[in-house]
Amino acid sequence: MVSSKKRVVVTGLGTVNPLGNNVEDTWKNACAGQSGIGQITKFDTEGYKTTIAGELKDFDPTLYVSAKECRRLDDFIIYALAASDMAIADSGLTIDDSNAERIGVILGSSIGGLSTMEKEKALLLNEGPRKTSPFAIPAVLANLAPGHVSIKYGLKGPISCAVTACAAANDAITDAFRTIACGYADVMISGGTDAAICPLTIAGFNAMRALSTRNDEPEKASRPFDKDRDGFIVSEGCGIVILEELSHALRRGAKIYAEIAGTGLTSDAFHMAAPPEGHEGAVRCMKVALQDAGMEPSDIDYINAHGTSTPLNDVYETEAIKKVFGSHSKTLAVSSTKSMTGHLLGAAGGIEAIFSVKAIQEGTIPPTINLDNPDIGCDLDYVSQGPIKRELRSVMSNAFGFGGVNSVLIFKKFEK
Repeated sequence: MVSSKKRVVVTGLGTVNPLGNNVEDTWKNACAGQSGIGQITKFDTEGYKTTIAGELKDFDPTLYVSAKECRRLDDFIIYALAASDMAIADSGLTIDDSNAERIGVILGSSIGGLSTMEKEKALLLNEGPRKTSPFAIPAVLANLAPGHVSIKYGLKGPISCAVTACAAANDAITDAFRTIACGYADVMISGGTDAAICPLTIAGFNAMRALSTRNDEPEKASRPFDKDRDGFIVSEGCGIVILEELSHALRRGAKIYAEIAGTGLTSDAFHMAAPPEGHEGAVRCMKVALQDAGMEPSDIDYINAHGTSTPLNDVYETEAIKKVFGSHSKTLAVSSTKSMTGHLLGAAGGIEAIFSVKAIQEGTIPPTINLDNPDIGCDLDYVSQGPIKRELRSVMSNAFGFGGVNSVLIFKKFEK
């Protein structure tokens, strides 16, 4: 745990995801309980057990990058550039020689340019090495997402990339938060990006029996905490937050969405893909985040759960919440926005951070859809009947990943 020396606030948001190509549409659709899941159009799914995913809809990359760059960059990089552009514009931040060395970028990605890797490998095998693109490797590397954001905006501060599976975006935001809190930067662009809807991803997760096969009802396939859930839905997109040292934000009159109160990082040290029963690592992680924030469990009003719609996670995460929050677990609200977005893998924590700060700003908790019959042991208030209007002081956002990675963020209402 690192004690914060400086206060850090959120001053800008940007996203592209299955629910919308901007924050406004995404938030509106989430509060309406709309699903972003549909049939896969990116490749022929004949022979695959799963034929559904959360693809972006009507996204025009040329609004953010040139047609030439579109051919050279993997989608996960394009999504990062698009969402960062929105977030920077939303923040009202001006970047120039006077402050570029104090602004950095840390993003997370679970897989990087896997789609490009697949295409280039097929080209290599079918047509030989001379057909390999000189842009193949730069399009694959996960750190090229923050790299391209840094290059586009001339950001000369700290730059890094968290590659920690489904906890990547939360880890990136944690690193960015601590970078500012310890005085190494004034502003950080952070979040996560992934674009892994491709044959290897679907086939690989199918082989693990991790994905839903409810292909005839894609909008109902992601059903966290429901007894009929049968796996998660792979989705794509990016979620970006602008983090800023408080006095810096106040001096320039920035709009402040919320404050980051604390973070927690732990490891299960248990299994490469499965959480331990009762999810002891998640228990410790939520406790570490609360300690870092200087909060008691009763201070948390809403948890944006990891809530993947997988048999093990949903029960074990519920057990972990009960262990940490005790009797308060019966009064706080818990929802999984993955029921609508699907699982954006390394980008999940980025969009869920946006949902968390929007919930604080708007006083609205987005719902968990498709929760028709709660599973045994899943007995919390999952906001299954639609959005709830409620003033929120503090929101916790959970993210857990392969390799036993646990990452928790706590946002709170900003007060001077």
